[in-house]
Amino acid sequence: MRKAAENGHANACSRLAIRMYGDDPYAREVGHVVEAAGVVTSAGVTEGHDVPQDVMTDVLHWLRMGGMNPFEWLPVLRTHALEGGQYCRNDGCEVVGQPKDFKVCPQCKTARYCGDECEKQDWNAGGHKKTCGTAASIERMAT
Repeated sequence: MRKAAENGHANACSRLAIRMYGDDPYAREVGHVVEAAGVVTSAGVTEGHDVPQDVMTDVLHWLRMGGMNPFEWLPVLRTHALEGGQYCRNDGCEVVGQPKDFKVCPQCKTARYCGDECEKQDWNAGGHKKTCGTAASIERMAT
């Protein structure tokens, strides 16, 4: 995803920005760019967003790299983040919340769980156990 974003692929840029904004640890790791430090954050554009400034700078960088207007996209990202979603990797779990409310697998930093019980169920069923820390796991989470 990072390579495609670097080549200006709009979909990859937006997905990376969305995941970074949504507190995806893996996306924040691979999406950080040193050259983004020169990105100027316009007054008022980043107000009201519960995202660290360094992450917001990277998000703005990827939105612009993908040819997207931050004035249009940041409100969409904020709305999506505030509404929450089903981030638990355990099949059948219907818990809805913010990404930061879900426990992240310490090994691969991609799988999220609403609690220990869902994590155990998914691991014992062989779901995450088969892919944790592998390229397949990272690729699956990127789609």
